[in-house]
Amino acid sequence: MAEEQGDALAAWTRRLLSLGDGISPVDARSFVHDLYTHAQADLDAERAEADFVREE
Repeated sequence: MAEEQGDALAAWTRRLLSLGDGISPVDARSFVHDLYTHAQADLDAERAEADFVREE
């Protein structure tokens, strides 16, 4: 558990792997990483747009 405090992807990777067989841990972690990265980019864009609207 201590390791996972610095690894935001570990819990989600485990959850994905628990859904079924056929996906490697490396592929699962890569998918979770990509999903996290894209979600964070979307949130950043939403925040930037909200900031822009507030400044107008």
